[in-house]
Amino acid sequence: MKKLVTIEEDSNEGLMALIGRRVTFFCMNYIYTGDLVGLNDTCVKLDNPAIVYETGAFTTKDWKDSQALPNSIYLQCSAFEAFGEVK
Repeated sequence: MKKLVTIEEDSNEGLMALIGRRVTFFCMNYIYTGDLVGLNDTCVKLDNPAIVYETGAFTTKDWKDSQALPNSIYLQCSAFEAFGEVK
């Protein structure tokens, strides 16, 4: 039997809880990391962004190959598969 469950929003979870922190986004083609400074229903804004070309071991402090981007960037929410504070 299916059971209906009520889901309540919690500002201590998800992207809202990560505002101001360095967040990594695993997208369809690339991995981006940066300081999450803004978000809305369709996109997020990263300051001090970098694109990660090679991760290396996830147990190390730094990415094996990441390239800083010159300006803030926006990512489409529909493009990322996972996100979080990875490194």
